[in-house]
Amino acid sequence: MDQPTSSPAPSISRRHDLDWVRVCAFGLLVLYHVGMYYVTWDWHVNSPFASHALEPAMMLTAPWRLSLLFLVSGAATAFLLARAQRQAQAGGGRVRFLGARSWRLLVPLLFGMAVVVVPQSYYEVVEKLPGGYHDGFLAFWGRYLRGDQGFCGPEGCLILPTWNHLWFVAYLWVYTVALWLLWRFARPLLERAAPALERRLSGWGLLLWPALALGLARLLLIGRFGSTHALVDDWYNHAQYFGVFLLGFLVARRDGIWNAAVRLRWAALALWLATWAAQAAYMSAYADSDPPQALRLAMRMVWGLDQWAAIVAVLGFARHWAPGDSWALRYLVPAVFPVYILHQTVIVVAAHNLQPLGLAPALEGPLLVVLTFAACFGAYEFIRRVPPLRPLFGLPYRERAAADATAQAGAACSTTSCTAAPPR
Repeated sequence: MDQPTSSPAPSISRRHDLDWVRVCAFGLLVLYHVGMYYVTWDWHVNSPFASHALEPAMMLTAPWRLSLLFLVSGAATAFLLARAQRQAQAGGGRVRFLGARSWRLLVPLLFGMAVVVVPQSYYEVVEKLPGGYHDGFLAFWGRYLRGDQGFCGPEGCLILPTWNHLWFVAYLWVYTVALWLLWRFARPLLERAAPALERRLSGWGLLLWPALALGLARLLLIGRFGSTHALVDDWYNHAQYFGVFLLGFLVARRDGIWNAAVRLRWAALALWLATWAAQAAYMSAYADSDPPQALRLAMRMVWGLDQWAAIVAVLGFARHWAPGDSWALRYLVPAVFPVYILHQTVIVVAAHNLQPLGLAPALEGPLLVVLTFAACFGAYEFIRRVPPLRPLFGLPYRERAAADATAQAGAACSTTSCTAAPPR
């Protein structure tokens, strides 16, 4: 096993690789949600042409893309908290962190629940409510805001209001609060955990131990706690997502672990593709029947290995390629959060209204992708120019103020990523 190289902070001053990882991961999320329209899995609306055909391709990213985002968010939180601590030390005041993060996350979440996601629930009711829904969007919106629980079908009642895809923002805020409490009241424990992790994860242990933990979490919890995204009963997701969020926070400034990801990137890529192929074959073989229980349990461990191997491969290749700063990155980093907030509503609305054309999925799918990116980036161009709208989509009130803050900090920090590494 390689000997760990212990260093409390990375030697570089910016982490553009993590910004690019975040941007690309959210881009994959758009593609994934377009794909959800064409598979047999339950979603808000479903194509008349939905089938199993696209499901193996969906499994390329399904196990790991959100875990990757939570891990990068944890690393960003470490950088942001360190910067807040330095500012407090320089000014002689207390550390101001949680209030700013809460404003950045909760305002878009509440606005998104009240306004942005409403069309998703509306078209879900229109398509899936027995007999349909014919009172129009404005009437539905009023019932939505009142918390009307009367939209019921064979599978139960629609819970309103809802956060739909914005559950990620809610969970990120909850995990940030939990981490802040740990930092305030158990900081020595966190400070001891970081170097201990570096010793364990600076060689092949980087592939072994987190994969084992994720596999065991799935093995022990997924049969008892389904993935609900409802916060209060979502224990399997909390185990995996808060686990990687905390891991990202602890290893953010540990070069030994990041360098191990670079060394293991090819092995991780091979493991990811092998486990993906195994899961695709498994899903195909048992698409319409139940697998043997022993095989089902074994595949839960395979899922954990797939999940972590993909993350190591992505992080390792990103750090190896070391993409630098560019005008594209400076544009995309602040655009990611508004685009994320809007994208699923755009997909649902566009997909429903394209149905009368009867387009084949091979034509309609790429069209949906283009329409979604065009509409979301077009909306971003408008939002970023209107100061009252900016906080509703996770942006500072004034663009110039955001640029000045970035310059003063010597780095660009965003909602789930930060390119600044604190000085030694």
